[in-house]
Amino acid sequence: MYLIVGLGNPESEYENTRHNMGFNVINKIAKDCDIKLTQSKFKGIYTLNNINGEKVILLKPQTYMNSSGESIIQFKNFYKIPNENIIVIYDDIDLEPGTIRIRKKGSPRNS
Repeated sequence: MYLIVGLGNPESEYENTRHNMGFNVINKIAKDCDIKLTQSKFKGIYTLNNINGEKVILLKPQTYMNSSGESIIQFKNFYKIPNENIIVIYDDIDLEPGTIRIRKKGSPRNS
């Protein structure tokens, strides 16, 4: 099982900002897979579906970005998801728009 988390802020004022890029990616994955995020639990809106034969939770925490760990840890613990199966998508002010960086751990300045 995988947990794919898109970070953002739930208020409408952030809806079309770079800060909500994580939410936008989750929405795009859901649309491309023809699934809807209709469930609410652990301070998040989510769906649990099969994507390409894998169980996947798509999650948009409904806390402010800095508190998103509250939702993520509850999903991780409840579904017993190992850290290596958690993907977190968020904006990074240190990157130019349209640039993608993948890293296993570290601060924004360390890959």
